[in-house]
Amino acid sequence: MKLNNIFNIAVRALARSKIRTFLTVLGVLVGISSVTIIISAGNSVESLIFKQIEGFGSGYIQTEVRVPKGSGGSSAMIQGVVISTLKEKDRQDFLDLENIDKAYGAVITQDIISWQGEIKKTMIYGVGADYIDIDTTEIEYGRFYTEDDDDSMARVIVLGSELKEDLFGPSDAIGQNVKINKTSFKVIGVAKERGAVFTLNFDEMAYIPVKTVQKSLMGINYLQAITAQMVDTSIEDETGHEMRMILRENHDIDDPDKDDFEVMSATEAKEMMATILGGMTILLVVLAGLSLIVGGVGIMNIMYATVAERTFEIGLRKAVGASPQDILQQFLIESIIVTFLGGVSGIILGIIVIYGVYFGANYYGMDWPLSISWVGILLAIVFSVIVGLIFGLYPARKAAKLNPITALRKE
Repeated sequence: MKLNNIFNIAVRALARSKIRTFLTVLGVLVGISSVTIIISAGNSVESLIFKQIEGFGSGYIQTEVRVPKGSGGSSAMIQGVVISTLKEKDRQDFLDLENIDKAYGAVITQDIISWQGEIKKTMIYGVGADYIDIDTTEIEYGRFYTEDDDDSMARVIVLGSELKEDLFGPSDAIGQNVKINKTSFKVIGVAKERGAVFTLNFDEMAYIPVKTVQKSLMGINYLQAITAQMVDTSIEDETGHEMRMILRENHDIDDPDKDDFEVMSATEAKEMMATILGGMTILLVVLAGLSLIVGGVGIMNIMYATVAERTFEIGLRKAVGASPQDILQQFLIESIIVTFLGGVSGIILGIIVIYGVYFGANYYGMDWPLSISWVGILLAIVFSVIVGLIFGLYPARKAAKLNPITALRKE
């Protein structure tokens, strides 16, 4: 029998069992759409995080205080643990390295800022003067503070664009005095709109010389982080090693497991995030793939039940000349059609969800990148057809082996 005739018979058989066909397609649809969405989401999150990392600038290498490995080994700022060993001397020693051009120390705190009755709780970012040359923050009007401002612990402040609007509205903020607690700070600049990077909304921040924040607002003499600008990023590994050696010597550390700091470049941060996200994506794809395999088992069970219900039909077709090969092909085609329809429908649903997330996220101000993996989609279609072949083969072979005389007696 010609293949196109077998195909037509298979289509008519599926059309007669609409509910069963629909439920089988639905099982494949869920698995394929999950794979499509997960791969796309993984790519989008990776692009978003890389863009966020690049938002801090390029060619930098950062030192952050951390809990030593023996006590947890994670960021001290995240854990809320106070580690007071990172000092201005460390920053100065970094500047003596041949591959370090600039470096700034940083501390961050939260406080109340006010101006003529307008009150706002905001993040206070105490950073050195080199911050403006290393980071991507730009000044809209006014100026950023200088090294002299920092050394003299000047009470000057640069406002983020949203913070300026919240306090001053359309009024000119330059030259005005705002208060943090009871301490006055002169506004000397307003930063350009920048948006959020990770959980930090730079537009709502206030920038104050780091030494001023240490002395006047926090009452500390240590830093929480130091960010340095490299001259040559091709030797960032060697530079990172030199910085670690400096810190171990300054902090009297002879065992790397007792490091109370972490040195990481932008490149290393990207590689670390890529590894974490890649592992998570693989795990989720495997889980989605397992759901697809479960759907394949469901296809096999349904096709097996279909063979049992259509025993008389199979016997009748064999009695009028259909060969075992014809019966085998028919049931395999039915299985492939079902999984192919499920695969295509799943991809369509997945793309709709991907675009929905993209437009929704960007509507609410999140710079969510659109990422559709066409290679992943092609593989999903191929995989769905393979699932149909594998899980449809056993029921199809059982149908092909039925004895026509025995089958006709089932009526």
